[in-house]
Amino acid sequence: MAEPMLKIDNIDVYYGAIHALKGISLEVNEGEIVTLIGANGAGKSTTLRTISGLLKPKTGSITFLGQNIAGVRAHEIVKKGISQVPEGRRVFAEMTVMENLDLGAFVRKDKAGIQQDLKHVFELFPRLEERKNQSAGTLSGGEQQMLAMGRALMSRPKLLLLDEPSMGLAPLLIKEIFNIIVDINKSGTTVLLVEQNANMALSIANRAYVLETGRITLSGKAQDLAASEDVRKAYLGG
Repeated sequence: MAEPMLKIDNIDVYYGAIHALKGISLEVNEGEIVTLIGANGAGKSTTLRTISGLLKPKTGSITFLGQNIAGVRAHEIVKKGISQVPEGRRVFAEMTVMENLDLGAFVRKDKAGIQQDLKHVFELFPRLEERKNQSAGTLSGGEQQMLAMGRALMSRPKLLLLDEPSMGLAPLLIKEIFNIIVDINKSGTTVLLVEQNANMALSIANRAYVLETGRITLSGKAQDLAASEDVRKAYLGG
């Protein structure tokens, strides 16, 4: 059996005195969509921030493509092939759509490859091409989400971390964003998805983990978790 692309082994993460992640372990295999579901404050965003180098685990290891990346700086992790779409989009409002996308490729030197990826981003998100000279701050919430995803793809990640991509979006737009996540995955990018909308997340994921107050309490195939009565009661409104 091939080694997982990403392996988190027994990590503990603290915010000051607050013990945010308590010995969590999870794996993401190449080509999968894996989702992390749980209530607000369960530690989902903390997990992504730790993988992407914004937080350092106190104990445990994070292995990506065979290398321990726990404590490696965020920009170095981008170079290794992990890119994060942060919660709340965080686009650079004063800059144009095009400038935001250019920033996504800041660690790269291959001009031809960057142009190729820009073309791919515009195929995924035609609205970004229409608005490429507009300030990012003038875009709608859905368009800003598309821009945040496009910007992350410009670093050509092997693993894309998505933090609450549906937050604050209308139901039709949520469906569109999730269809695009599936397309991104089909074109060869592995995805780790943190999502409040557990129904949608489980409908596109291969596997899922449930996080409760900093601990993983359940894991398995996404369809099995979607059918579980405990998960349905807690997270699926039924």
